[in-house]
Amino acid sequence: MTSVLVVDDSQVDLRVVGEVLSKDTNLELDYATNGAEALAKMERSPSELVVTDLVMPEVDGLELVRVVTKKWPLVPVVLITSQGNEEIAIQALQQGAASYVPKHGLAGNLVDTVQSVLALSQRKRGHIELMEYMTENEFAFVLDNDPALIEPLAANLQDEVARIGVCPLPQRTRIGVALEEALKNALYHGNLEVGYELRETDKAAYDALVAQRRGQPPYCDRRVRVDVKLSRDEARFVVRDEGAGFDHAAFCRSGEPEGDEKLRGRGILLMRSLMDEVNYSDAGNEVTLVKRRHSEDVPENEDS
Repeated sequence: MTSVLVVDDSQVDLRVVGEVLSKDTNLELDYATNGAEALAKMERSPSELVVTDLVMPEVDGLELVRVVTKKWPLVPVVLITSQGNEEIAIQALQQGAASYVPKHGLAGNLVDTVQSVLALSQRKRGHIELMEYMTENEFAFVLDNDPALIEPLAANLQDEVARIGVCPLPQRTRIGVALEEALKNALYHGNLEVGYELRETDKAAYDALVAQRRGQPPYCDRRVRVDVKLSRDEARFVVRDEGAGFDHAAFCRSGEPEGDEKLRGRGILLMRSLMDEVNYSDAGNEVTLVKRRHSEDVPENEDS
């Protein structure tokens, strides 16, 4: 069982989050009604993951992220955000949170997000600390449209980042989350051209369309290419699909983007918050993610 601490000052929201997470029978849930209570529980017995609301009395979600990341760097934090809290969510991601899920998308996204973050965080925790003497590494993958390849590739790339020593463990988890987002975008929305809105409105229809297009030309003939260049100072990942691309600047323009572009904006926001640099090609079917080495990223109880 994996211990998860759920933090929210609203009893209603606390119950809703608990009901959603209880669908995963491998999770052992504990609850706190504010950040102060959560930190007290962590001091007594640290959970393996924290799921927290942002706006709370005493110690809010932003401060909770800061303290957990500093004192328990191996414990990832997933945020739950309300509409209008995007700016605070960005601050929390920049201070160490691993991912976030909007409250309106809890049912469809929370369990998947928690499972992905846990898998990335827990993979070979002890082994990943082992540093070798490599100073540079460069390689590439060409992937079929198989969702089962995404998590192993992200985990493998985390191991490579660990091996070369670009950044400490909490930052490597964030790299893994950003890479998973880029790979999912390339596979589902690039090569298979399955829209975000369908997932939000009808998950079963979304899954059925994904399965259909994985065996249907021209979608099944497309590939996802991942080019990786690592050094002691920088990790650079280029993810490219063979779809039609998209207008990646749409959600940044004045006014609210609508439909698919608005939902896609969450993924871009996540990647930009978790990485030092995120750049799209003009066509929108290639994204470059860069994480640089920063001495201030190293937690107090972990050597760089």
